[in-house]
Amino acid sequence: MVQKAKILLVDDRPENLLALEAILSALDQTLVRASSGEEALKALLTDDFAVILLDVQMPGMDGFETAAHIKRRERTRDIPIIFLTAINHGPHHTFRGYAAGAVDYISKPFDPWVLRAKVSVFVDLYMKNCQLKEQASLLRLQLEGGGKGGVAEGKESVGLLAELSARLAAVEEQAEALSKQLDDDSADAAAVATAAHLERKLTGLRRALDALEPGTGSTSSVPSQS
Repeated sequence: MVQKAKILLVDDRPENLLALEAILSALDQTLVRASSGEEALKALLTDDFAVILLDVQMPGMDGFETAAHIKRRERTRDIPIIFLTAINHGPHHTFRGYAAGAVDYISKPFDPWVLRAKVSVFVDLYMKNCQLKEQASLLRLQLEGGGKGGVAEGKESVGLLAELSARLAAVEEQAEALSKQLDDDSADAAAVATAAHLERKLTGLRRALDALEPGTGSTSSVPSQS
Protein backbone atom coordinates (compact mmCIF):
# COMPACT_ATOMS: atom_id res chain seq x y z
CA MET A 1 0.00 0.00 0.00
CA VAL A 2 1.36 3.42 -0.98
CA GLN A 3 1.96 5.74 1.98
CA LYS A 4 -0.02 8.95 1.77
CA ALA A 5 1.70 12.31 2.10
CA LYS A 6 0.66 14.68 4.88
CA ILE A 7 -0.29 18.28 4.12
CA LEU A 8 -0.39 20.78 6.98
CA LEU A 9 -3.16 23.41 6.81
CA VAL A 10 -2.65 26.37 9.15
CA ASP A 11 -5.41 28.97 9.61
CA ASP A 12 -7.13 30.43 12.66
CA ARG A 13 -10.55 30.44 10.94
CA PRO A 14 -12.36 27.04 10.86
CA GLU A 15 -14.28 27.99 7.69
CA ASN A 16 -10.99 28.59 5.85
CA LEU A 17 -9.64 25.22 6.95
CA LEU A 18 -12.86 23.59 5.76
CA ALA A 19 -12.52 25.30 2.38
CA LEU A 20 -8.92 24.14 2.01
CA GLU A 21 -9.92 20.57 2.86
CA ALA A 22 -12.67 20.68 0.23
CA ILE A 23 -10.22 21.92 -2.43
CA LEU A 24 -7.43 19.46 -1.59
CA SER A 25 -9.51 16.36 -0.84
CA ALA A 26 -9.25 15.35 -4.51
CA LEU A 27 -5.50 14.77 -4.04
CA ASP A 28 -6.34 11.84 -1.71
CA GLN A 29 -3.61 12.71 0.80
CA THR A 30 -3.71 13.15 4.57
CA LEU A 31 -4.80 16.67 5.54
CA VAL A 32 -3.80 17.87 9.01
CA ARG A 33 -5.38 20.96 10.60
CA ALA A 34 -3.68 23.55 12.81
CA SER A 35 -5.55 26.62 14.06
CA SER A 36 -2.48 28.60 15.16
CA GLY A 37 1.25 28.90 14.60
CA GLU A 38 1.91 27.21 17.93
CA GLU A 39 -0.32 24.27 17.00
CA ALA A 40 1.45 23.97 13.65
CA LEU A 41 4.89 23.85 15.29
CA LYS A 42 3.65 21.17 17.66
CA ALA A 43 2.39 19.03 14.75
CA LEU A 44 5.75 19.42 13.00
CA LEU A 45 7.54 17.90 16.01
CA THR A 46 6.11 14.45 15.39
CA ASP A 47 5.02 14.20 11.73
CA ASP A 48 6.68 14.68 8.34
CA PHE A 49 4.82 16.88 5.84
CA ALA A 50 5.06 17.26 2.08
CA VAL A 51 3.97 20.91 2.10
CA ILE A 52 2.56 23.54 4.49
CA LEU A 53 -0.27 25.94 3.60
CA LEU A 54 0.17 28.80 6.04
CA ASP A 55 -2.17 31.74 6.62
CA VAL A 56 -0.32 35.03 7.09
CA GLN A 57 -2.87 36.92 9.20
CA MET A 58 -3.29 35.05 12.50
CA PRO A 59 -3.62 36.38 16.06
CA GLY A 60 -0.60 35.84 18.28
CA MET A 61 2.09 34.14 16.21
CA ASP A 62 1.45 35.18 12.60
CA GLY A 63 2.48 33.32 9.47
CA PHE A 64 5.82 35.10 9.09
CA GLU A 65 6.89 34.26 12.64
CA THR A 66 5.65 30.68 12.29
CA ALA A 67 7.64 30.27 9.07
CA ALA A 68 10.76 31.63 10.76
CA HIS A 69 10.49 28.98 13.47
CA ILE A 70 9.94 26.26 10.87
CA LYS A 71 13.02 27.31 8.88
CA ARG A 72 15.20 27.38 12.02
CA ARG A 73 14.52 23.73 12.79
CA GLU A 74 16.75 21.23 11.03
CA ARG A 75 13.91 18.68 10.85
CA THR A 76 11.51 21.06 9.09
CA ARG A 77 13.60 23.68 7.27
CA ASP A 78 13.22 22.00 3.86
CA ILE A 79 9.42 21.64 3.94
CA PRO A 80 7.87 23.88 1.24
CA ILE A 81 5.64 26.64 2.61
CA ILE A 82 2.83 28.26 0.59
CA PHE A 83 1.61 31.48 2.20
CA LEU A 84 -2.09 32.32 1.98
CA THR A 85 -3.32 35.85 2.65
CA ALA A 86 -6.60 37.74 2.32
CA ILE A 87 -4.83 41.10 2.21
CA ASN A 88 -2.70 42.36 -0.66
CA HIS A 89 -0.16 44.83 0.71
CA GLY A 90 1.84 45.04 -2.50
CA PRO A 91 5.33 43.86 -3.51
CA HIS A 92 6.95 44.61 -0.14
CA HIS A 93 4.52 42.33 1.68
CA THR A 94 5.03 39.59 -0.89
CA PHE A 95 8.82 39.94 -0.65
CA ARG A 96 8.58 39.51 3.13
CA GLY A 97 6.80 36.21 2.54
CA TYR A 98 9.55 34.92 0.26
CA ALA A 99 12.20 36.21 2.66
CA ALA A 100 10.56 34.18 5.42
CA GLY A 101 11.11 31.03 3.37
CA ALA A 102 7.91 30.65 1.37
CA VAL A 103 8.06 28.92 -2.02
CA ASP A 104 4.83 30.60 -3.12
CA TYR A 105 2.48 33.38 -2.06
CA ILE A 106 -1.22 33.24 -2.94
CA SER A 107 -3.85 35.90 -2.26
CA LYS A 108 -7.40 34.96 -1.25
CA PRO A 109 -9.79 34.28 -2.80
CA PHE A 110 -7.57 31.91 -4.76
CA ASP A 111 -8.34 29.73 -7.75
CA PRO A 112 -9.00 26.19 -6.39
CA TRP A 113 -7.52 24.58 -9.52
CA VAL A 114 -4.30 26.60 -9.27
CA LEU A 115 -3.87 25.91 -5.56
CA ARG A 116 -4.51 22.20 -6.02
CA ALA A 117 -2.02 22.03 -8.92
CA LYS A 118 0.70 23.80 -6.91
CA VAL A 119 0.21 21.55 -3.89
CA SER A 120 0.18 18.48 -6.14
CA VAL A 121 3.66 19.32 -7.46
CA PHE A 122 5.16 19.38 -3.97
CA VAL A 123 3.33 16.20 -2.98
CA ASP A 124 4.82 14.46 -6.05
CA LEU A 125 8.31 15.69 -5.16
CA TYR A 126 7.87 14.50 -1.57
CA MET A 127 6.76 11.03 -2.67
CA LYS A 128 9.73 10.73 -5.05
CA ASN A 129 12.08 11.66 -2.22
CA CYS A 130 10.49 9.02 0.02
CA GLN A 131 11.02 6.39 -2.69
CA LEU A 132 14.60 7.53 -3.09
CA LYS A 133 15.28 7.15 0.64
CA GLU A 134 13.81 3.64 0.52
CA GLN A 135 16.13 2.67 -2.34
CA ALA A 136 19.13 4.12 -0.49
CA SER A 137 18.20 2.16 2.63
CA LEU A 138 18.04 -1.10 0.67
CA LEU A 139 21.40 -0.31 -0.90
CA ARG A 140 22.99 0.22 2.51
CA LEU A 141 21.62 -3.13 3.70
CA GLN A 142 23.10 -4.75 0.60
CA LEU A 143 26.51 -3.18 1.22
CA GLU A 144 26.54 -4.14 4.89
CA GLY A 145 25.79 -7.75 3.97
CA GLY A 146 28.25 -7.86 1.04
CA GLY A 147 30.85 -10.62 1.03
CA LYS A 148 29.17 -12.65 3.78
CA GLY A 149 27.76 -16.04 2.89
CA GLY A 150 27.98 -18.53 0.09
CA VAL A 151 26.45 -19.18 -3.31
CA ALA A 152 22.87 -19.08 -2.07
CA GLU A 153 23.35 -15.62 -0.56
CA GLY A 154 25.16 -14.54 -3.73
CA LYS A 155 22.13 -15.50 -5.83
CA GLU A 156 19.86 -13.72 -3.36
CA SER A 157 22.02 -10.58 -3.65
CA VAL A 158 21.80 -10.66 -7.45
CA GLY A 159 18.03 -10.95 -7.18
CA LEU A 160 17.90 -8.01 -4.77
CA LEU A 161 20.04 -5.89 -7.09
CA ALA A 162 17.75 -6.69 -10.01
CA GLU A 163 14.72 -5.68 -7.95
CA LEU A 164 16.43 -2.48 -6.81
CA SER A 165 17.37 -1.62 -10.37
CA ALA A 166 13.80 -2.11 -11.59
CA ARG A 167 12.34 -0.05 -8.76
CA LEU A 168 14.88 2.72 -9.29
CA ALA A 169 14.10 2.77 -13.01
CA ALA A 170 10.44 3.35 -12.18
CA VAL A 171 11.34 6.28 -9.90
CA GLU A 172 13.66 7.70 -12.59
CA GLU A 173 10.86 7.52 -15.15
CA GLN A 174 8.43 9.30 -12.82
CA ALA A 175 11.00 11.98 -11.95
CA GLU A 176 11.67 12.61 -15.66
CA ALA A 177 7.94 12.95 -16.34
CA LEU A 178 7.59 15.35 -13.41
CA SER A 179 10.46 17.50 -14.68
CA LYS A 180 8.84 17.72 -18.12
CA GLN A 181 5.55 18.70 -16.48
CA LEU A 182 7.26 21.47 -14.54
CA ASP A 183 8.87 22.78 -17.73
CA ASP A 184 5.56 22.69 -19.58
CA ASP A 185 3.65 24.44 -16.81
CA SER A 186 6.30 27.12 -16.22
CA ALA A 187 6.32 26.26 -12.52
CA ASP A 188 7.91 28.45 -9.88
CA ALA A 189 11.70 28.34 -9.53
CA ALA A 190 11.62 26.59 -6.16
CA ALA A 191 9.73 23.57 -7.52
CA VAL A 192 12.03 23.33 -10.56
CA ALA A 193 15.13 23.53 -8.34
CA THR A 194 13.75 20.83 -6.01
CA ALA A 195 13.04 18.55 -8.97
CA ALA A 196 16.56 19.10 -10.33
CA HIS A 197 18.02 18.24 -6.91
CA LEU A 198 15.98 15.03 -6.88
CA GLU A 199 17.29 14.08 -10.32
CA ARG A 200 20.89 14.59 -9.14
CA LYS A 201 20.25 12.29 -6.18
CA LEU A 202 18.74 9.69 -8.47
CA THR A 203 21.80 9.85 -10.74
CA GLY A 204 24.11 9.26 -7.79
CA LEU A 205 22.01 6.34 -6.60
CA ARG A 206 22.02 4.81 -10.09
CA ARG A 207 25.82 5.01 -10.22
CA ALA A 208 26.07 3.33 -6.83
CA LEU A 209 23.71 0.58 -7.91
CA ASP A 210 25.63 0.01 -11.15
CA ALA A 211 28.84 -0.32 -9.12
CA LEU A 212 27.26 -3.17 -7.13
CA GLU A 213 26.52 -5.22 -10.24
CA PRO A 214 28.85 -8.24 -10.58
CA GLY A 215 31.99 -7.35 -12.51
CA THR A 216 31.29 -3.60 -12.69
CA GLY A 217 33.17 -2.25 -9.71
CA SER A 218 33.74 -2.11 -5.98
CA THR A 219 31.08 -2.31 -3.26
CA SER A 220 33.14 -0.33 -0.76
CA SER A 221 31.13 2.88 -0.79
CA VAL A 222 28.01 4.65 -1.93
CA PRO A 223 28.09 8.29 -3.10
CA SER A 224 26.67 10.69 -0.52
CA GLN A 225 22.97 11.45 -1.08
CA SER A 226 23.07 15.10 -0.04
